[in-house]
Amino acid sequence: MISFPPCKINLGLNVLSKRSDGYHNLETCFYPIPLTDALEIVPADAVSFNLSGNAIPGDAADNLCLKAYRLLQKDLALPPVAIFLHKVIPSGAGLGGGSSDGAHTLRLLNNIFNLNLPAEKLKAYALQLGSDCPFFVEDKPMLGTGRGEILTEISVKLSGKFLVLVKPDIHVSTAEAYGGVTPAVPSVRIKNTLETQSVATWKEVLINDFEKSVFAKHPHIGAIKDNLYEHGALYASMSGSGSSVFGIFEKPVDLKLQFRDQFYWSSTL
Repeated sequence: MISFPPCKINLGLNVLSKRSDGYHNLETCFYPIPLTDALEIVPADAVSFNLSGNAIPGDAADNLCLKAYRLLQKDLALPPVAIFLHKVIPSGAGLGGGSSDGAHTLRLLNNIFNLNLPAEKLKAYALQLGSDCPFFVEDKPMLGTGRGEILTEISVKLSGKFLVLVKPDIHVSTAEAYGGVTPAVPSVRIKNTLETQSVATWKEVLINDFEKSVFAKHPHIGAIKDNLYEHGALYASMSGSGSSVFGIFEKPVDLKLQFRDQFYWSSTL
């Protein structure tokens, strides 16, 4: 059985406060976009994991697809499977590609073995893989609070808009990103902005708190955002705490030459 795990962009990201458990309370809108990996899982005589496409840093044994399988296998005694992952979504980009692969492994196993696990149970398993993994159990925009794992539906529609995504060859670690942020509750909340204001007004009020310190340390990332605005983006932002930047346009544009030698992807939403 095959699925195509999508990635996400963050429409606004506010770091509200530091928690006693060492994490931070966040507020963000996770929005799925049709840039996907390809994931196939089939029954096998022994558990295996095969990767193609983009390389993934770290030990393959620690891949979230395998971790997801082990979670369900431990509780439900699943038989062995062979997992094939073709990686397209860039790593370390703030797009949640690895989290999506892990969550979609849970979803595929649920279907292959007729486990009949409801979405909330799958989200509970997904949370054991990472804070943003539960979002990928369902393919729709969600407001994320808490560590990002508390999800509520939000009415935000970008259908028909055109998205350009650029990821330079720069790595921004999560620790580095959080280290440059002073938590604070904003005067304008993300839900209100997204549900009551048009995309053309987001530029002034929909903020990613990681941008200030990341752009100071990596000016090229900030320059990508400026370039997207110069070419007509209604709204542009860094996604998550990674190095990718996206722009939302009213109609299709071709900016590949502007961002040559960098990961570039575009699509109508």
